[in-house]
Amino acid sequence: MTIEPWPRLSYAEWSETCATLHLWTQIVGKVRLELAPPANHWWHVALYVTARGLTTSPMPHGERQLQIDFDFVDHVLLVRVDDGRVAALPLAPRPVAHFHREVMALLDGLGLPVAIDTRPQELPDPIPFEQDHLHAAYDRDAAQRFFHVLASSAAVMQQFRGGFLGKASPVHFFWGSFDLAVSRFSGRPAPPRPGVISGPAYSHEVSSVGFWPGGPAQDASFYAYHVPEPPGFRAAAVRPQAAAWSPELSEFLLPYEAVRTASDPRRALLDFFASTYAAGAEAAGWDRGSLELAP
Repeated sequence: MTIEPWPRLSYAEWSETCATLHLWTQIVGKVRLELAPPANHWWHVALYVTARGLTTSPMPHGERQLQIDFDFVDHVLLVRVDDGRVAALPLAPRPVAHFHREVMALLDGLGLPVAIDTRPQELPDPIPFEQDHLHAAYDRDAAQRFFHVLASSAAVMQQFRGGFLGKASPVHFFWGSFDLAVSRFSGRPAPPRPGVISGPAYSHEVSSVGFWPGGPAQDASFYAYHVPEPPGFRAAAVRPQAAAWSPELSEFLLPYEAVRTASDPRRALLDFFASTYAAGAEAAGWDRGSLELAP
């Protein structure tokens, strides 16, 4: 199989599959939310990129451990248990309501039932999973292209993460906002923020970069932001030239297409991560000498 590490990913071409897959990952993510011990900044809810897709990583269920994987190579959802049992569900076009019912049935059949909140997160006009017959698309090629973008992006994020000595997040996929991210922390508390999710997530000064596959108003993009936003950050000169500040989102955006078509996509993306981080860290007065490794 020929792999294109930075394939085309126009949101308009896979919007229906993107919307459905977003909801499918929320169902699996909510299982992780119920089973995983809490961690700071909501790190216990995230999924992780694998060599074949996305995983919950091992989760405790009583005396057992289970793991749920999206395999976007063979297009199957796998539930693996530490006693050797495996249950599978083909990834194919089906309504969210059916996917929800079938995932819960797999867990019940393994003797590992999980009750989740069936209201989608961070979406306008959410439809409870068990009632959602609207979202039912699954284009195998589009899902696989999305996975390869995640895999390539995660590799660059891991490289970027390795240059930091301070506290840093894993490279992880948040199913609520449907984005891949990695964050660096100064170690200093941040002013309190309202909100059930945003409060714990931004309890400390943070510099985050990530990838989002896009939506109706914005195509696939990489992003970078600092919380709290330091004075002068939005006016900083960052690289590459295609990067620009978004007043609507209060973050720098770099179109995925600009990275995909660059002569060296990895270098272009590392430049974006490094230059936006440096601009924010300098403006916020981070102790960069003690937080960073020399290149």
